[in-house]
Amino acid sequence: MSSKTLTLVAFAVAASAISASTAISFYIWGKFKRLEKSLNSTLQKCAAERQGRVRAQQALRKALAQPKSENLELTSYPMTPIGVVQSCFSTRNGTPRQPLLVPLARACLVFDASRVPPASLEGLGEYSHCWILYVFHLNTDLEKLWKEPSKSKFKAKVRVPRLKGERIGVFATRSPHRPCPIGLTVAKVEAVQGNTVLLSGVDLVDGTPVLDVKPYLPYCDSIQGAEVPEWVMVENKLTIASVSFAEGFFSTLDDCWGTAGKKSLYASIDELQSLIKQVLSWDIRSVSQRNRPHDSLVMIGNDKAFGNPSDIDENQDEETSVCRSDQGPTPSEDVIYHLILEGLDLSYRIDGNGNVIVEKVSISSEFPNGKQNRCNYSMWRDHLT
Repeated sequence: MSSKTLTLVAFAVAASAISASTAISFYIWGKFKRLEKSLNSTLQKCAAERQGRVRAQQALRKALAQPKSENLELTSYPMTPIGVVQSCFSTRNGTPRQPLLVPLARACLVFDASRVPPASLEGLGEYSHCWILYVFHLNTDLEKLWKEPSKSKFKAKVRVPRLKGERIGVFATRSPHRPCPIGLTVAKVEAVQGNTVLLSGVDLVDGTPVLDVKPYLPYCDSIQGAEVPEWVMVENKLTIASVSFAEGFFSTLDDCWGTAGKKSLYASIDELQSLIKQVLSWDIRSVSQRNRPHDSLVMIGNDKAFGNPSDIDENQDEETSVCRSDQGPTPSEDVIYHLILEGLDLSYRIDGNGNVIVEKVSISSEFPNGKQNRCNYSMWRDHLT
């Protein structure tokens, strides 16, 4: 074959290769353009859907915020508790009036797994404290909130323990009796495990429904130079001189601990004793009980006081604030008070010098039954030692 022929063959092969390459390039380019067009179309649809959702949410918020034309009342917002508190305080009586006053006061906040996945709690354990929004679910006047404003008999002023029962505007207090019975507290985060948070320093009663939890941020939550009224600063009005235990108390406590200890958040009797001292180092009595200790409360059931001191002080008139015994006045040092703590019923007296003497202990009717799934010390042993 001559060199000329070879040249022509090579040229033909090269031309064919170039033609094929060009065809492939055009095919790929066309494919790319179609994909680009499809992607742009998808992005536009997603943007339109997102804008639609935003507009719908804005419309919903506007509708919720707008008053009803017939009665000018705001529409309710949909809120459901996301968790419940398992607390060492079995009843309202004895639960601290403010957070962190009783450092040993422990509680487990158990979240509803169907509403709050465990992943929601990731990172919370890195904070030392958290805010908790909750519902005052044990208020005895909750049914009034569903009535018409003119029939609700909402009281604008409440009695304040530090002012010896003097009334003051509800929004100048932390009274549980509010137009919206929502509470705000702060607690120490001891540990996070699964869908449960171990807290300490709590002022929450057992069974409290929780609406939200937020981390405590010192740089913005701690306000330097914040001012409060003078009556708030008077600490000694609610303090106790001393707390002691009657002879024979600990032998009875030891018997009760065999049952209570299995479901307790405390490691030992000694730790429980420290909790009792911390709780009773504050005067947990109601204003009426302090002002008129001789008017002993009528006891019903398992030695439980009828009603609740906080409800009595803030929701009733002075003349009906206590249930009087038919046996007449009783010396203040002979009045027996009760504190339900960790399912134990503690009986104590306060003498004329402000000294507390804890006399008896028994298993309370408030003690959780075997069917209730309760947090206990064994769950948190590694975090509390």
